[in-house]
Amino acid sequence: MAQLKITWVKSTIGHPKDQIATIESLGLKRLNDSVIQEDSPALRGMIIKVRHLVKVEEAA
Repeated sequence: MAQLKITWVKSTIGHPKDQIATIESLGLKRLNDSVIQEDSPALRGMIIKVRHLVKVEEAA
């Protein structure tokens, strides 16, 4: 399966608590932090929810 590199690029200040929880669920700890996750439908759903806060690219 493909892997995705997810980078947190915009602050969650002023955003709903469910979006903040989604950022934490993705494994992101602080702004400009990146994680590599296995691509799955559940992960894609989380990314769509916070797409305005993160940058996603395929990991090599």
